[in-house]
Amino acid sequence: MKRYLFVLWIVLATNTSGNAQQRIISLNGTVSEMLCDLGLEDQIVGVDITSNYPSSLQKKPKVGHNMNISAEGVLALQPTLVIGMKSQFSPQLSDQLKAAGIKTVTVNQDHSISGTRKLLREIANIAGATDKAYPLLQQFDQQIAGLKITTLNKKVLFIYARGAGTMLVSGAGTSIDSIIKLAGAQNAVTEFKDFRPLSAESLVAANPDVILLFTSGLESMGGIAGLLKVPGIAETTAGQQKKIITMDGEFISGFGLRLPIAIQELHDKILQE
Repeated sequence: MKRYLFVLWIVLATNTSGNAQQRIISLNGTVSEMLCDLGLEDQIVGVDITSNYPSSLQKKPKVGHNMNISAEGVLALQPTLVIGMKSQFSPQLSDQLKAAGIKTVTVNQDHSISGTRKLLREIANIAGATDKAYPLLQQFDQQIAGLKITTLNKKVLFIYARGAGTMLVSGAGTSIDSIIKLAGAQNAVTEFKDFRPLSAESLVAANPDVILLFTSGLESMGGIAGLLKVPGIAETTAGQQKKIITMDGEFISGFGLRLPIAIQELHDKILQE
């Protein structure tokens, strides 16, 4: 408690000292990426562990996972601005930061092309970089217009894996569901929303043509050989034909300005299977 009060005193003193240097902490990978796109990386003093792109962010101090952030770790970095996703920001953390006089802003994210545009404009406005957003949006729109997406008659099942003990499948309404559709394919699971635990019965019922995982997820399973040992996988069309593809997690699910590249890459990978 004494340490917390000491850190709080330091932050309050810093904020009232007239120091105009903006010190930003980002608690979301997509937010961090967009701040860098806006040319504000040198003003970022801390990030959560999902902030891994660009790779230079890995050198920034980490304050924990965005779903489990302590106020003390954030305050120790003496930020003047903290930005995070509303869905990931605990009310307790928000209250503690605001009590310390820290400007704390949460944003919502719609996992769509228009949602990416809106999020960039919002972050640029919050961080005082609205003039830098316009050329980025122009480039983004040009990349979207240049996509070569065909309708793929393939059902894709996304599995979130952290070893065999943690395996979830994506239903409707997730970022993965959205990008599968943008890539011209179909989500193999439509009867529920969000994520649910994987079961052999649901696998057989979905019978995907292609199975999609984060690269780290497949690695945690011991590769394709390990995945095929999961009950139900080998009985699916994708399992029988070993139609399994992987992509970086933040890249495919973040819906940042790399979205056009992610859409095209996912489309091409599905098309090749």
